[in-house]
Amino acid sequence: EFNGDPLGSYTMVKNALMPLLNHPIIDTIPEFKAINLLYYCVSAQERADLSGPYTYLEDKLNSEEPVEYNDLKTIYYGVKENLDTIVACLKHYEANRSQEYKKEIQKVMTRYCTTSRAMFTGDWSMDSYIRLANSLKLRMAMHMVKIEPETAKQWAEEAVASGVIETVDQQHALYPMVSGFTHPYVEICNSWSDLRLCASFESLLMSLKHPYTKYVFANNSQPIINEATGEELPAHSKIVGLRAGRLMPDGQNYPLNPLAAFSSINSSAFAMAPLYLVKLAEVNFLRAEGALAGFEMGGSAQKFYEAGVRTSFEECGVSSYASSYLSNSNTPQAYQDPAGKYNYSAPSTITVKWNDADGSEKNLERIITQKYLAIYPDGQEAWSEWRRTGYPRQIPPVENMTNAGVKTSDGYKDGVRRMPYPRSEYERNADNLNKAISNYLGGADNASTNVWWDKKVKE
Repeated sequence: EFNGDPLGSYTMVKNALMPLLNHPIIDTIPEFKAINLLYYCVSAQERADLSGPYTYLEDKLNSEEPVEYNDLKTIYYGVKENLDTIVACLKHYEANRSQEYKKEIQKVMTRYCTTSRAMFTGDWSMDSYIRLANSLKLRMAMHMVKIEPETAKQWAEEAVASGVIETVDQQHALYPMVSGFTHPYVEICNSWSDLRLCASFESLLMSLKHPYTKYVFANNSQPIINEATGEELPAHSKIVGLRAGRLMPDGQNYPLNPLAAFSSINSSAFAMAPLYLVKLAEVNFLRAEGALAGFEMGGSAQKFYEAGVRTSFEECGVSSYASSYLSNSNTPQAYQDPAGKYNYSAPSTITVKWNDADGSEKNLERIITQKYLAIYPDGQEAWSEWRRTGYPRQIPPVENMTNAGVKTSDGYKDGVRRMPYPRSEYERNADNLNKAISNYLGGADNASTNVWWDKKVKE
């Protein structure tokens, strides 16, 4: 049943917002309806990308027992229509509402709107919400480039022309210092001992000399014994990643589970990190990819690629590393397992430094590889980008722990493509779920079936 947990955040958002969005009194203040609908759109797009079809239209009606599934194209087009309406509403507010009306709206926003950096800047205009909506539309457009390239181009160009996130202060996030929590990775990684740095990620970070190695990740917490030679890597010696697909020993923590000694996050650097809805760096990389494809993005692919790197360093407080990093011609290095058994050659030869002569495909790999690093720890979006592009190239898992035909031998093409539906969905709504699988999913309900946008358009 663990595969039901990724749906939990969507369910919480839906259950919190739909009674509000369906209450007639909210229509008297359309700006607040637009903002809350925008939050729902962020979650709805995420939910769609996890598994594919779900009960989107009935969810929006606040149905107590939604049963009828909608295909992913319907969901994407529905979210896009909502985003356009949100932008129109908020632009109308900026251009046409009286100052007296705006003062009343801003009083409420000051108290309740806790994702906007207006809390720190004092700018309570609707500009950042407009830009969030357009940036989400841009993200969705680039997801669709394989399945509907012309629609993707249209949506992407519309989003940029209307205004996307372009500065740090235009971002939206959940802020631990405001909401009173610490970043969930701190508990998941260090208290639960559930996550460790992946070998593929280490290969990129260490060889490309990425500053994450200086402040995000910690050295090995305990000694690691080389199983072949008996040599010991002392505790706190270096950043070391763990090959995916290794069977975990019994026990949660060291020494029962010696793999817990591999690198985790640096809690002191991570505890107060914001959880961004859409990062500025992501938007720059989306525009870089669009420009590479010939879309009108307001600049060249190289311009936005380098801006993506610089802004990701800026929001992490390490801007001084950006120029030297962007001139870096290193390539990903081979993985050296400190336990001695699971070494692997470098999965890629991509460099950081831009090179027009490399051509479109290699520069796409360059863009997505740096984007993958920049949006950390937004694992869902990183997974979506890897699914649709194959980048960054991954070190394959040691052992295939999946089922139902998932291939893991190729770190470029294979891997988990979606989350299967949890058993609870079959228990609650089996007939409609099976109908949706047959009519909409395009394959069996397993982890090897591609979602709608993860396919090339038919020739």
